[in-house]
Amino acid sequence: AAADGLGSIAIDTTQLNMSVTDPTAWATAMNNLGMVPVGLAGQQLVTDSICVPGFDPSLSMMTGITPINPMIPGMGLVPPPPPTDVPVVKEIIHCKSCTLFPPNPNLPPPSTRERPPGCKTVFVGGLPENATEEIIQEVFEQCGDITAIRKSKKNFCHIRFAEEFMVDKAIYLSGYRMRLGSSTDKKDSGRLHVDFAQARDDFYEWECKQRMLAREERHRRKLEEDRLRPPSPPAIMHYSEHEAALLAEKLKDDSKFSEAITVLLTWIERGEVNRRSANQFYSMVQSANSHVRRLMNEKAAHEQEMEQAKESFKNALTGILTQFEQIVAVFNASTRQKAWDHFSKAQRKNIDIWRKHSEELRNAHSEQLMGIRREEEMEMSDDDSGDNPSKKLRVDDSALAAQAYALKEENDSLRWQLDAYRNEVELLKQEKGQLFRTEESLTKDQQLQFLQQTMQGMQQQLLSIQEELNNKKSELEQAKEEQTHTQAMLKVLQEQLKSAKELADINGHDESQANEINVLTVALVNQDREKNSEKRSPGLKSEKEALLIGIISTFLHVHPFGANIEYLWSYMQQLDSRISANEIEMLLMRLPRMFKQEFTGVGATLEKRWKFCAFEGIKT
Repeated sequence: AAADGLGSIAIDTTQLNMSVTDPTAWATAMNNLGMVPVGLAGQQLVTDSICVPGFDPSLSMMTGITPINPMIPGMGLVPPPPPTDVPVVKEIIHCKSCTLFPPNPNLPPPSTRERPPGCKTVFVGGLPENATEEIIQEVFEQCGDITAIRKSKKNFCHIRFAEEFMVDKAIYLSGYRMRLGSSTDKKDSGRLHVDFAQARDDFYEWECKQRMLAREERHRRKLEEDRLRPPSPPAIMHYSEHEAALLAEKLKDDSKFSEAITVLLTWIERGEVNRRSANQFYSMVQSANSHVRRLMNEKAAHEQEMEQAKESFKNALTGILTQFEQIVAVFNASTRQKAWDHFSKAQRKNIDIWRKHSEELRNAHSEQLMGIRREEEMEMSDDDSGDNPSKKLRVDDSALAAQAYALKEENDSLRWQLDAYRNEVELLKQEKGQLFRTEESLTKDQQLQFLQQTMQGMQQQLLSIQEELNNKKSELEQAKEEQTHTQAMLKVLQEQLKSAKELADINGHDESQANEINVLTVALVNQDREKNSEKRSPGLKSEKEALLIGIISTFLHVHPFGANIEYLWSYMQQLDSRISANEIEMLLMRLPRMFKQEFTGVGATLEKRWKFCAFEGIKT
């Protein structure tokens, strides 16, 4: 939408209609531009806010109103800048000597070059051939104050404005078609192309402005540094008896001692000490010496505070190290097989990462604690060397006695240092030995547990093999007995059949009787076979065993790589808490065609797993 226009300015607000003297010419011009003729027969072409013919910049001189730039958005020719998400809709601009028609809004915006720094000059191309400097100035002075226009003979010109923001308003006119008057001649029309131009004067002014800003920045920083600079020390007064008496009183005061001692030092360096003032200076020096005891007491108090802080820090570090040891012990217990098998793969990975991280932190804290203990031992050795004063020998005239005394002191100090180093080495060896022992004992315990488990598994496997062997032997003996029994029965039946047939032929019985005899013989044989099969297969003792076999088969079927007996027992214990691992293992050993046992791993990682193999037995 157009801006509010000049209605708010105290000028004549009567309707401004543009009379069209030649409607045919206007229609022809609009058709040439590809636009529908609008506003003919004296109608208004555009809104009053945009159509301001005869704009006079000297209007303020007659009405006493401050001049308003017509190119300011919302005040004149240029509409206010639209939002970024709404496409720009340009409108027709009317001037005294020409008319500017907007470009097609569906076309892309005209391209421009990169804006030079401090640009105040624009390039205007596509001017009509009959355009003069006065017409160009009339169109572009609405964008701002023009300082220079350089027009070329080839329908382009360069316009330099007074300020940089005026260039943006001139770029807005790029793409407009300029028509001089109401003429339809090609020399009186042209499509404007406005772009940034690079001028040496603009760049020079920009550089001057940048240098001025840099000078202002340097000045501001200097003022800031002067403000933050610490104040100069106060001037020291000249020596006089009155000032010396005041200074002696200040030297006795603990709060003013540092200031007073500086003044005393300056006076002595200046050479104010003479025979007349020597006694006064001596008394001031004596007062300064009296503060030595106070300073030593303060130092002792601070050292005691530091020792207390060190002791509290060491105790806190010891407590932290103890908690780290407990955390590491928890992780080590979690990695054992009894608990490790119940964690998922992701949980095992996280536990392993946490364990390594906690071990690194524990080692770092233990090294820090060892360093503190080492420093304490070194300080104790230094204190011992200071507490045991060496025996002073009488000063002899000979230099040999003095050399012997110095060598003896050096020997004692070296011997004490050697003892301290030995103690440190022994402590380190003991601590390292304890660490290695704990780690070795843990590894040995794990290996012993694995070996015991493997031995138990092998013993159980041997027992199961022996039981299977005995069962096979008994089954073989039963099969031999059944075979002999069936052979004897067959012989007896064959003899009976022969005798029955002979009797039937002699006595003339029916064939039905013979068939009945055959059926009886077959039934007897089948009954014998069923009895033998019942004797051969041990069968299931109860319904509970059948239920256990079904649950175990389902569990092992969804674990194609098998599962150890502890894992299987922990799952079955959730269903029946009274069941034992030995009972499950004996049940699995009784059915070798349904469940088989395999060993995985090598050495300490040897593990015994049970697998479901009933489908393999069916296939074979």
